[in-house]
Amino acid sequence: MIQRLDRRALVAGLAAVPLGAAGRKPREVRVRLVTEKGTIVLALYPDQAPITVANFLAYADQGLMKGGTFYRTVSPRNDNNPATISVIQGGLGDAGAHLPPIAHETTKATGLRHVDGTISMARDKPGSATSEFFICLGDNSALDYGGARNKDGQGFAAFGRVVEGMDVVRAIHDAPTISQADDPYMKGQIIEKPVKILELSRK
Repeated sequence: MIQRLDRRALVAGLAAVPLGAAGRKPREVRVRLVTEKGTIVLALYPDQAPITVANFLAYADQGLMKGGTFYRTVSPRNDNNPATISVIQGGLGDAGAHLPPIAHETTKATGLRHVDGTISMARDKPGSATSEFFICLGDNSALDYGGARNKDGQGFAAFGRVVEGMDVVRAIHDAPTISQADDPYMKGQIIEKPVKILELSRK
């Protein structure tokens, strides 16, 4: 997935998190994403994706995501890219207070992958991500480093996964869409009634 100003690079992604050398579970920080359709609990991985996690937590700690929306749903039935994906995209879009863009952490560097429930940053060019993010439904390997979704081959920055609330993610994914879009690439993907983000906070 990408910035709302230019969402063509939109892509979803999170990953199967590798265990440490001693078999320990990776450290995680949990956040609650409260929406009009219900609550999604996310586990974020600061050891694997420190820059991306710090950015998302800054939006949570400063209360900046309140008033954002989930406004885009992409699946093979409406995708306009041959490297099809299944994701929902949200963020502040053109409104709200955006923090500065962050460096791009590839899945090659983090070891994370875009699998079912992965949360990842939307972007245009690498290093342009701010508030826009997406959540994967199913395996979306096209969003990983080297995947076919973007011509630059850098993929998207996965940084956590859904641990509660995939039913909410699926409900948003199934929301009705409108046929038109300002960007033809997104035709049929804009949610008719965007789902409001009521709160993003640490759990």
